[in-house]
Amino acid sequence: MLGNTFGRAFRLTACGESYGEALSAIVDGVPAGVALSEADIQPELDRRRPGTTPIDSPRQEADRVEVVAGVMEGFTTGAPVGLLIRNVDRHPVHVEQYRQKRDLARPGHAEYTYRVKYGRYADWRGAGRASGRETAARVAAGAVAKKCLARHDIRVAGFVRECAGVECPPVSWEQVLAGTEKNIIRCPDPAAAELMIRKTLEAKDSGDTVGGVVEVRVRGVPAGVGEPVFDKLSATLAHGMLSIPACKGFELGDGFRLARMKGSEANDLPYFDAQRTVRYRSNHGGGIDGGISNGDELVMRVCVKPTSTISIDQETIDMARLANAHLPSITRRDPTICARFVPVAEAMAALCVADGLLLYWGYERWCGAGGLGT
Repeated sequence: MLGNTFGRAFRLTACGESYGEALSAIVDGVPAGVALSEADIQPELDRRRPGTTPIDSPRQEADRVEVVAGVMEGFTTGAPVGLLIRNVDRHPVHVEQYRQKRDLARPGHAEYTYRVKYGRYADWRGAGRASGRETAARVAAGAVAKKCLARHDIRVAGFVRECAGVECPPVSWEQVLAGTEKNIIRCPDPAAAELMIRKTLEAKDSGDTVGGVVEVRVRGVPAGVGEPVFDKLSATLAHGMLSIPACKGFELGDGFRLARMKGSEANDLPYFDAQRTVRYRSNHGGGIDGGISNGDELVMRVCVKPTSTISIDQETIDMARLANAHLPSITRRDPTICARFVPVAEAMAALCVADGLLLYWGYERWCGAGGLGT
């Protein structure tokens, strides 16, 4: 299996399955001298952890992180940082349930495509490597990236922009920071959050699930980050976000709304402020021009599909018998993954920006080029 390493200079290599012994992350490119402990990482994992609210999976995972490499006496050493998260809610009864249905392709899941690619050796326990469980390793690594970015006054914040057809009204950066963690759906607008939760619980009661949109913003990224032409910051962010399970769409800035604008409406006009710093009068482009950060706030949104596991009987196929089949309802599920998706999306944004910064600073130091004026 290929594709388990992300990044070029700030790299995450991850492994682990839904019902395996543990999930593991190796984070390479972390500079020496960063104050780092398990206490810096655990709060991010707690935000993603299942079994804590009525709108997420009842699976009970402690998600306790262990820092097993790259840190000595409270500081990173410059060596790869090794992180371990053990799976604890992996009881035989649950494994046996999956064993009995391992030949049935669950609609929306990866059983069929993994079976085609890896044959009978594919891990059928709770979707194996294709499970959203693997995102715990991303969140742990993202916490390390956030700690590195904080040294340069770069902050990452996400929230649920839409869920169950309910949209959050426009909110400021300050509102996102102050209100996102005040409710279980992670929407900074209290009225919208209340309605999102109610509609999600209604879907849950009917055996169904709902999706939504998660928005992530990054502040403090300097102009110049991004490597044209194939490693544009926009392309890297799209790669990172679309690699998250259940992500079905990505847009930057105003995204698809730009298709309905004129150039005179879509262009972000630059100007010099009193300190001769370049600012922009709008941010339709999401803080990126030509694939390179322009110094404005990075703004991106991702489409999160409804959880594929539902408590409704479905038609499917039996991959061993090569016959049509019936899949009974499944009870252990997330009515929505939108709220738990927020820390995952933040983690991928942090990893992308950290990687882009290392590449940019290396190029800048090597070439000594760039800058405005004569």
